[in-house]
Amino acid sequence: QVQLVNSGGGLVQPGGSLRLSCAASGSIFTIGVMGWYRQAPGKQRELVATINVIGTTNYADSVKGRFTISRDNAKNTVYLQMNSLKPEDTAVYYCNARIWTMSSGPNDYWGQGTQVTVSS
Repeated sequence: QVQLVNSGGGLVQPGGSLRLSCAASGSIFTIGVMGWYRQAPGKQRELVATINVIGTTNYADSVKGRFTISRDNAKNTVYLQMNSLKPEDTAVYYCNARIWTMSSGPNDYWGQGTQVTVSS
């Protein structure tokens, strides 16, 4: 069994910063691409950023230059540093990871989601 646990969301004023974390645990053999997605009310879930095993990153145009994705392979953890936050960044943020377990894979796993609200 594999679990992804999000943490770090909350309420922040425009221009502020937040850092999200997502730790994977369970019978993990190896983890491939990890990423962050978000879903605002009434909208579809969208890609925010991804990072592969060697650290190659990809960002949505809307967050380039403001958000930074990183990972700690030893801790099976992915991070999202969000700076210069805007009201339009308000959404539930989900982490995602492509994981091979000891018995199967790859499969995509999702965190439970964490609310980020940017408001004055």
